[in-house]
Amino acid sequence: MMNEPLKIAILGLGEAGSRFANDLAEMGVTVTGYDPNPVRELHPSVTLASSNAEAAKDAEVIFSVNLSSVSEEVAQDIFPVLKNTQFFLEMNTSSPDKKKKIDMILKPTGVQFIDLAIMAPVPPKGIKTPFLAAGEDVFAFLEKMKPLKLDLSLVENGKVGDAATMKLLRSIVYKGVAAVICEAVEAGDAFGMPEYIRKQISSIIGGNDDLIDRFVEGSKTHALRRMHEMEAVIEMLEERNLDPIVTRATRDNLAKLMN
Repeated sequence: MMNEPLKIAILGLGEAGSRFANDLAEMGVTVTGYDPNPVRELHPSVTLASSNAEAAKDAEVIFSVNLSSVSEEVAQDIFPVLKNTQFFLEMNTSSPDKKKKIDMILKPTGVQFIDLAIMAPVPPKGIKTPFLAAGEDVFAFLEKMKPLKLDLSLVENGKVGDAATMKLLRSIVYKGVAAVICEAVEAGDAFGMPEYIRKQISSIIGGNDDLIDRFVEGSKTHALRRMHEMEAVIEMLEERNLDPIVTRATRDNLAKLMN
């Protein structure tokens, strides 16, 4: 355990942010959080601030765990209080270009900007979820976080946006496969051939019914978050003049699962 508790701010206390806050508090970290509508139960030692800026002003490390749609607004909120001794972790599922834009917004403050991608669902492991980091200050960041023994990897010679790119490229595969499985299971049930279709799926993914069910249930449970994730993929691909036909279908399938 550290001699002096690390001071961490969590901006956004949804499913991921609240879990990170609770886990860090359990580890002895001094945690301050902010969310405009906090609804999840928090560890007794987590302090709720009245604004993003209040939460961030005295933190050594700032986790921004919001929706991509508000990430620029959050950056503007905390701009006046940031210092060059702080680390700002842009953890939202955004396109690489948006992460670069936020980096440029905050550049005048001197804050050490880290593009930090969450590389797996948060609920199973919480703060021990695998993270991928990129940015000029990544080595200083890894040293800062070393006492917490997190699952942190870095993009070698990576710049801001590179971690986001790798996460979203991976999402094309994982979320696309999940969408195909969801549609296949639905079709198999509709035609009265559920066992047959599951056998076909298993022949491809090398799994069993439990694995298939995890794909289906995971897509339903996290449909809203994953839909936003695929929107970020679409934005990234269109920025490269690619036509994300399959990714749009994956996004649409997730939207259907929300109904």
